[in-house]
Amino acid sequence: MLKMSSNSYEVSIPMSKKLNGIPETTSKDLQTLTEGAVLSFHNICYRVKVKTGFLLCRKTIEKEILANINGVMKPGLNAILGPTGGGKSSLLDILAARKDPHGLSGDVLINGAPRPANFKCNSGYVVQDDVVMGTLTVRENLQFSAALRLPTTMTSYEKNERINKVIQELGLDKVADSKVGTQFIRGVSGGERKRTSIAMELITDPSILFLDEPTTGLDSSTANAVLLLLKRIWNSSTGIPSCPPVLFVVMLPKANLTSHSRMSGSRMSKQGRTIIFSIHQPRYSIFKLFDSLTLLASGRLMFHGPAQEALGYFGAIGFHCEPYNNPADFFLDIINGDSSAVVLNREDIGDEANETEEPSKKDTPLIEKLAEFYVNSSFFKETKVELDKFSGDQRRKKLSSYKEVTYATSFCHQLKWISRRSFKNLLGNPQASIAQLIVTVFLGLVIGAIFYDLKNDPAGIQNRAGVLFFLTTNQCFSSVSAVELLVVEKKLFIHEYISGYYRVSSYFFGKLLSDLLPMRMLPSIIFTCITYFLLGLKPKVEAFFIMMLTLMMVAYSASSMALAIAAGQSVVSIATLLMTISFVFMMIFSGLLVNLKTVVPWLSWLQYLSIPRYGYAALQHNEFLGQNFCPGLNVTTNNTCSYAICTGEEFLTNQGIDISPWGLWKNHVALACMIVIFLTIAYLKLLFLKKFS
Repeated sequence: MLKMSSNSYEVSIPMSKKLNGIPETTSKDLQTLTEGAVLSFHNICYRVKVKTGFLLCRKTIEKEILANINGVMKPGLNAILGPTGGGKSSLLDILAARKDPHGLSGDVLINGAPRPANFKCNSGYVVQDDVVMGTLTVRENLQFSAALRLPTTMTSYEKNERINKVIQELGLDKVADSKVGTQFIRGVSGGERKRTSIAMELITDPSILFLDEPTTGLDSSTANAVLLLLKRIWNSSTGIPSCPPVLFVVMLPKANLTSHSRMSGSRMSKQGRTIIFSIHQPRYSIFKLFDSLTLLASGRLMFHGPAQEALGYFGAIGFHCEPYNNPADFFLDIINGDSSAVVLNREDIGDEANETEEPSKKDTPLIEKLAEFYVNSSFFKETKVELDKFSGDQRRKKLSSYKEVTYATSFCHQLKWISRRSFKNLLGNPQASIAQLIVTVFLGLVIGAIFYDLKNDPAGIQNRAGVLFFLTTNQCFSSVSAVELLVVEKKLFIHEYISGYYRVSSYFFGKLLSDLLPMRMLPSIIFTCITYFLLGLKPKVEAFFIMMLTLMMVAYSASSMALAIAAGQSVVSIATLLMTISFVFMMIFSGLLVNLKTVVPWLSWLQYLSIPRYGYAALQHNEFLGQNFCPGLNVTTNNTCSYAICTGEEFLTNQGIDISPWGLWKNHVALACMIVIFLTIAYLKLLFLKKFS
């Protein structure tokens, strides 16, 4: 409170009540103590097109999600409250620039200016389902965020200092070097995991922080601790001390007012952080922390203003909260129409007849009535005055918005850190890495025992053809696991990409270098080293390395196809099913189950789309060329072999395989082309993936 006299100012500084060590603040405190980022939204309307009906009779209807939403979010805790399906998350995503712009109208301004194009990179956004790398420690996750989101002009020491400060502020000291945890690895608790997600966003020290239902999945005590943490974050940014209730009255000369502002400390003048979050049903101790409250129902605005004045507003229009009732529950009861206050209010105004109506018929008029009450209230008029001021600023500043999203780091820097994280994730997830190598060794020994020491006789032809076919198809089907590379981390990729961590190209090539290449190369090398000598294949050095190269090319081709199918998929099982069906058809045209020369012309073109066909043909060319399977028979003088196959060249010719050197290498060229094509498809699908909700 500021009073003016002739020679001095009388400054009354109220220190509000403490709640668990955190002082409450009013809207006036927010205006006086902070000059941070103020987010205003003007006439927000959002509609989506929904398809209904069966395949042949599908109709597209337009559904209204939000209707004419206006408001101002100032520094402090700004809560968006409402029943399920009321539009809380939709409004939050719109304010955070993370909603599909199709069907969206209205303006969102920051301090009266349009949001820059990279606003979603500069602000913080904590998603409802925590998306952090579970195989890494809390500190390693924060190091990844700092390395990619902080400017390269900051030294490593400065970044580590920022990380240590955030860890200390969020109370993560004891678990800083513990793994976050996955479904296979025991990690930190749910509350600590949520705080880690918040810490990932606080690394950049954003002026605006968005959180989508931060209490989801947490018990009431942990949820309260998370909201206390958010309150502490705002207090630390504004410098509000945690003091007992007291009222200081200071008489200051007019000339010393400015000097007193400086004496109050640099932290007091620091800009506050605007924290905006959606929440479903908070308990009373959480509700008391709110500075601003926005009530939504069926996409309509029921109330927007100081949270501590909401009860008085509803009381003024005839809805009185019962003693010991949670205000948040009371507001939801009013909106849903099942509160005793609603019943009493109807009886007072003589609407007993409406009690016999169906709930669906009663709720809609009630919501419209509440929305109309708010439009005619003083809260809306005050908000409208502020919005008109910001709208005027917007006309002058419309050209100040950026047109391109900028990244804090270069492509090579992003590639290095993504590769490093992916490699750590690979080592920290033995179920997908070490287990695969063990299975490869075991399978190689089993195949070596079954086909041990192949002979150069007619039976040796069949055994060689069979084992080479098995090696090829095994490489294909073992590559199905590559679908998890992009499906499992889809949510993580979308969140980090939108938040400006890295480019799509950096992520894609980083995953290839650190995950795909080693996990396909090592099994191929191990498999070749074990089976080649146990089987007794052609004893030539060049033949050994050609077989290793061929198996690697087949594995890379199959994995690239898996990535092309899996990119954009949300369910691993669907991508795996599509891969399995594709490989079954490819296996038919590989050259063993059917002689490709006998396939009818209108189906023979399918063989050129078969990955096993190229690998199998290359392995046969490498193994059979120059072999003699009738060692005791002179095939030049004896006609008993005129209908038998005694040489490798005869077998290859019978299979329709070119015995020239080009007949070998053209298979590798075809596999290389398929790798390039499939990887290009996968990259384009990632690039054009729908990244907004």
